[in-house]
Amino acid sequence: MMSRLFRASLIAGVMAIATPALAQTKWNLPAAYPADNPHSENLTAFAKDVDAATSGKLQITVHPGASLFKAPDIKRAVMTGQAQMGEVLLSIHENEDPLFGVDVVPFLATSFPDAMKLYQASKPAIAKKLDAQGLKLLFVVPWAPQGVYVNKPLATIEDMKGLKWRAYNVGTARIGELVGAQSVTIQAAELPQALATGVVNSFMSSGGTGYDAKAWESLKYFYDVQAWIPKDYTFVNKAAFDALDKPTQEAILKAAATAETRGWKAWEDKSTWYIDQLKAKGMTVEAPSPALKAGFQKIGEQLTTDWLKKAGPDGQAVVDAYKKM
Repeated sequence: MMSRLFRASLIAGVMAIATPALAQTKWNLPAAYPADNPHSENLTAFAKDVDAATSGKLQITVHPGASLFKAPDIKRAVMTGQAQMGEVLLSIHENEDPLFGVDVVPFLATSFPDAMKLYQASKPAIAKKLDAQGLKLLFVVPWAPQGVYVNKPLATIEDMKGLKWRAYNVGTARIGELVGAQSVTIQAAELPQALATGVVNSFMSSGGTGYDAKAWESLKYFYDVQAWIPKDYTFVNKAAFDALDKPTQEAILKAAATAETRGWKAWEDKSTWYIDQLKAKGMTVEAPSPALKAGFQKIGEQLTTDWLKKAGPDGQAVVDAYKKM
């Protein structure tokens, strides 16, 4: 009996000594899109990679669907330490800094290869701006090219006058203004209800957003104008990152690099699939007519001019670097 008690006491002592080494750090990562959206799935895979690489020392909980913070509040939450990491569509913060909207300058980069070049050209400047806000950029993943969802056929840009137009950033709000539509700011998590209740009857977004929102239940047409390819940025609170030991930091950075490669491939693979799904659900999917395309290109030229004026030398430098690639 004494021998058994001694062994039990010894094991308990060893476990007590080992416990600090097994202490876990738990982080939250709020995101804006549904759990089955490729962005959210990629974040979940990223969290699992970090968990495996650190043997459970750092555990990251992904909160999809704007369940922890609404999309416009995620960046501020990470800056202030309310969450340690976050993913946002950076262009929704263009009012804060014009460079945050570089990837939604119409018709600047409309293919995945060009979107990658624009990301590479703009990354140093954007990472520097995020760093000044206490955020460390980890990885960036695109959406599919943007098209127009609407409840009626569009032959020309003039047919958009009077539409109830969903806006989610400066560019989409400005498009609504230029075509004479009524713009209503609606983030992705709120879009299904806004469509179902008739708050909006048109919007510009990717096939992925239309699929998530079940746009076919309210709207009948999708015009594949391929206006731009917006991107989601995932970042970490710098103070929280700096407080980690070096092996854990390296595990995060390695998992982030993997997530970026995986995310770009996922969207390139699924962009066509989403369009096929819209067709299968009964939507009419068409390329814009020459007149409609010309109308959008004219708006694009106006928006590009507006953006370059706001972004100044920094913005021009990014565009110049991109065009040289």
